[in-house]
Amino acid sequence: MFLDVVVLAGIGTVGLMILFGFGFTYFVWKDASKKKPQ
Repeated sequence: MFLDVVVLAGIGTVGLMILFGFGFTYFVWKDASKKKPQ
């Protein structure tokens, strides 16, 4: 049982890290593609 909880926690942590990476990359991409006023 303990091993199952540890495995699920690890999968959840990796999933959250991947989601954060995609979200951060999307934010940077949207911010970089904004037109700068001149």
